[in-house]
Amino acid sequence: MEFIAQNMAPIMFASLIIFLLIGYPVAFSLAANGLLFFFIGVLVSPYSGGSINLAWPLLHALPDNFYGTRVMSNDTLLAIPFFTFMGIVLERSGMAEDLLDTIGQLFGPIRGGLAYAVIFVGALLAATTGVVAASVIAMGLISLPIMLRYGYDRRVASGVIAASGTLAQIIPPSLVLIVLADQLGRSVGDMYAGALIPGIVLTGIYMLYILIISIVRPNSMPALPLEARTLGRGVLSLIVALLVTGAISYGAYRYLAPTQGDNADILGFAVGVIVIYVAAIVDQRLRINMMSKLAQQVVIVLIPPLALIFLVLGTIFLGIATPTEGGAMGSVGALIMAAAKGRLSLDVVKQALASTTRLSSFVLFILIGARVFSLTFYGVNGHIWVEHLLISLPGGETGFLI
Repeated sequence: MEFIAQNMAPIMFASLIIFLLIGYPVAFSLAANGLLFFFIGVLVSPYSGGSINLAWPLLHALPDNFYGTRVMSNDTLLAIPFFTFMGIVLERSGMAEDLLDTIGQLFGPIRGGLAYAVIFVGALLAATTGVVAASVIAMGLISLPIMLRYGYDRRVASGVIAASGTLAQIIPPSLVLIVLADQLGRSVGDMYAGALIPGIVLTGIYMLYILIISIVRPNSMPALPLEARTLGRGVLSLIVALLVTGAISYGAYRYLAPTQGDNADILGFAVGVIVIYVAAIVDQRLRINMMSKLAQQVVIVLIPPLALIFLVLGTIFLGIATPTEGGAMGSVGALIMAAAKGRLSLDVVKQALASTTRLSSFVLFILIGARVFSLTFYGVNGHIWVEHLLISLPGGETGFLI
């Protein structure tokens, strides 16, 4: 009894790991371990020498944790269904296919071009969906057959897709960051700001890895053959379009600066983007051929998701909107994008709502299970055990961070 009482925290942690490894659902693993060790802790507390602080009246705190401001009444968690709905609607609207086709053509002439395209599109999908499953499924179904068809090594192709799909875990608006912000008592905006740079750095590291592999093993990721480059050559036209956008944005900024103040740079950039987007659509519809096909496609395909990213993340970072409001605007923007492409239907909305409800329920039950587990874990001084465990690692706090 004394051994169990003095080592309740590591035993409880090991039990949770065992439950997870045998495939038991995360939410039920947390809740079951929390309740089981609460009962055990109350029974063995007389043998703990004061290290276990559990008593039956503590269970009265659980309903307040569930239905109070911690879970059910937490406004921050409303962002989860909004971002989930946005991601699923975008995935159903075919945005991933359009992005992969366009970026693949842009990077296609260079060795490893499709791999670069997958990583770039994975980062964009992460910044617009926030759902790992949606990113991985979309990337796997679309890009893997194409990469294998053009001679990519199966291991490289699978690894690139798996790695880029999981960027949604760290690049805002990640659902994981929302849950972490709630558990740590920090604002979602702070979590997003802290995760943005690491997400960009991670994307750059993935691309650097592809560059190294393309040099060491060039046959594992060949360039697209000439017959597969459907958009032809048009990089110079794209560069000119970008320069024109920059010039228009700068001119608009100089014009608006005296009256708009701090908002002039954002408004100026928006004016430049809108002008080049409208010009690309007019050029494509009227066949003026002012821009190359590649430039047209890149502008038309890239600007809507980038605008959606700014609508969601930009407003959150600038303090204009809360994460919940940003998610709501993102959901509306996703519906507008899907409708503009002619891919919005009642079936798509029903599927998105059903998937959103299911995933949001998963998150809710995980949070409830986490409350049960943390109540017991703190009662057996588990937080102190974890702190001592991490500090005792080689290198102390620095070693833990590394």
